[in-house]
Amino acid sequence: MQSSDTDPTRRTAGQYARATVTRLSVRTLVTLGALAVATALLGRTFGLRDPLFLASEVTLLVSMFVISRYVLPLVERRDRGAAGEEQVGGLLDELSERGWLVIHDATLGRGNVDHIVIGPPGIFTIETKSHPGPIRVARLHGSMLSQAQAQRKTIERVTGVEVEPLIVFSRAWVDRPTARRKGVRVIPARMLVRYLLRQPSRLSREEIERRHALVAQALIEHHAQVHEVAVRRRRERLPRPPVVRGRGER
Repeated sequence: MQSSDTDPTRRTAGQYARATVTRLSVRTLVTLGALAVATALLGRTFGLRDPLFLASEVTLLVSMFVISRYVLPLVERRDRGAAGEEQVGGLLDELSERGWLVIHDATLGRGNVDHIVIGPPGIFTIETKSHPGPIRVARLHGSMLSQAQAQRKTIERVTGVEVEPLIVFSRAWVDRPTARRKGVRVIPARMLVRYLLRQPSRLSREEIERRHALVAQALIEHHAQVHEVAVRRRRERLPRPPVVRGRGER
């Protein structure tokens, strides 16, 4: 069975966001640990009054301030976002048990689509937001709506059918649940599955599988292109072997 590293259709909900949280956390701990060890070694080697030790202490304190002021809040936001995607992904698993097809954490080169849902009512893109709220639909930021619209257009180009974009708030209270703003429907997570199941059927089972196959193929092709570019860049960074010339060559 292919893993999510080689098959982008098998990615789990919030996989990219969760990996980002882990990466940021590890880098933060490694940075602090390295600075603390370096400070201790300098103090032990040169003495507690040596300028090098004092400078390293100042660097450590500044780093701790920067991390607490900027890095930790960023990690917290990313962790909250990953948890929101995982929560919504868990809700969508209920649809998978009913024959719907769901793809999580999909990337086609123009941003990341948290969830793509394909079922009898059609195709839906879901952008998960973890804001605590309250959320007023009429005051949603334009960039948030533009992001959802861009996701819709991307999947429509791939599948050739109309797609409904959804913004789902995993934690917030929404003043007008299921209302639309500029073509984007806004739903609290608790109402998501019920809303989808109440939509009228438009696609047969064969059409559902066909559209899913189109999305899956596009994801796999994009994944292969990204991998090819990464391999080529790694090769370009490798040092070239020296050229060995024969005796008669200059």
